Amino acid sequence: MLACALAKAHQSHLDIRKPYAEIGAADAYSGRNYDERYVDAFIKQNDLPANPTTAFLTPAFRTKNVVLTPSVNLGGKPPELYKATLDLLNAVSLERLAADDLLCEVIRILFVIREENRLVLGAALTDLAANAGTVTLSSEDIVSLVQQHMASPRASRLPVLAIAAIYRVAATSLGERVLTLQAHNAADSQTGATGDVEIALLDDDNVITVYEMKDKRVTRNDIDNAVAKVRAARQTVAHRIQNYIFITTEVIEDDVQVYARGLYEKTSGVEFVILDCIGFLRSFLHLFHRRRIEFLDAYQMLVLADGAVGQPLKESLLTLRRAAGSQLAEQSGDDD
Repeated sequence: MLACALAKAHQSHLDIRKPYAEIGAADAYSGRNYDERYVDAFIKQNDLPANPTTAFLTPAFRTKNVVLTPSVNLGGKPPELYKATLDLLNAVSLERLAADDLLCEVIRILFVIREENRLVLGAALTDLAANAGTVTLSSEDIVSLVQQHMASPRASRLPVLAIAAIYRVAATSLGERVLTLQAHNAADSQTGATGDVEIALLDDDNVITVYEMKDKRVTRNDIDNAVAKVRAARQTVAHRIQNYIFITTEVIEDDVQVYARGLYEKTSGVEFVILDCIGFLRSFLHLFHRRRIEFLDAYQMLVLADGAVGQPLKESLLTLRRAAGSQLAEQSGDDD
């Protein structure tokens, strides 16, 4: 909405319903260009509650290339939101609504929501700090907490942040660090990344380990695509990939795991493996047991700062953490 309204306000001859240059009409335009060149920076600078990834890389808008009339089925959820979007674009097209008025109103609403969200999170953080007991959560408590959090709706971003938090805590010990996280919902071919999380050595930028997150079962086709990306990455100086790791929240099929393991020799020493997300986290927390709270703090920080994580998920993490601490404190009191 921001990109389309901005384009129309900038060039009045454009048809706001045609944000695809591929349409080929004189009044069509690239909504993605406006999104990436102007809207993205505006959202980040003002910390607005919107996904910083351009909307034109999301499934609802990525492959449409059609005039966005009210009859178009964008396939997004909830459908009412996308229908309302198309109705507003149509209202501008029919000159029932001015593009600059629409632009200003959307920006105003985003600022209002931002302040409301900040107040809610600020109060929750204060409450969490005030109720922090002297009892520290165990590794298994933290595993349970994160597992509950990842079971929430619209939580596909969370495994990425969990892996990033792990490397933030263990970076010095491992001699490795996380490079910039890729934007949520952005295709690898469009970001130039090999996977969702890329790991490099502390002293250079060469990618040595790649993590790809899946909220569904990993298939042979997924692995074949990963092999193709690794081979393509070898053409660049900054990639010396040694491990390609799938992290999934679903069941791992034995035949697919065996297929992945069999690629080591065929790819001249690149290991492909599929790991269970919670199992991976559990192993890390027990291996770095004395730094488990550092992990939880790092995970919380990444969740609260990530524009792709919705407000309900941010609030639920703080609620889960407070509840876990309170429950443990009560149990400790009963034991005394």
